[in-house]
Amino acid sequence: MISNKDIVMDISVNLARVSDWIFSDNKRHRVDQFLVETEQFVADLSKENISNRFKPTFKQFKKEFKKLMNDRLTEDKEEWAERALTWANILQHRAKLA
Repeated sequence: MISNKDIVMDISVNLARVSDWIFSDNKRHRVDQFLVETEQFVADLSKENISNRFKPTFKQFKKEFKKLMNDRLTEDKEEWAERALTWANILQHRAKLA
């Protein structure tokens, strides 16, 4: 069984990848693929008993991730990538609390 920490790290790594790929038209299918996979990780983690110390972070991330999903076709790719990478870093540092 995969730990909550590992799920959070998978989410983090995926966000870091897509933040780079969003600039490449030939990677568009990979962005969508990894965002769908990340969406499943978020759903899986939502079903788990996460620590009280991580709950506020996860709650805020879920809101921001919805925005990222809705905005993924934006013209402002730099801002989108910055938001994705910011959350990748936040989750990486807070994963041990999950």
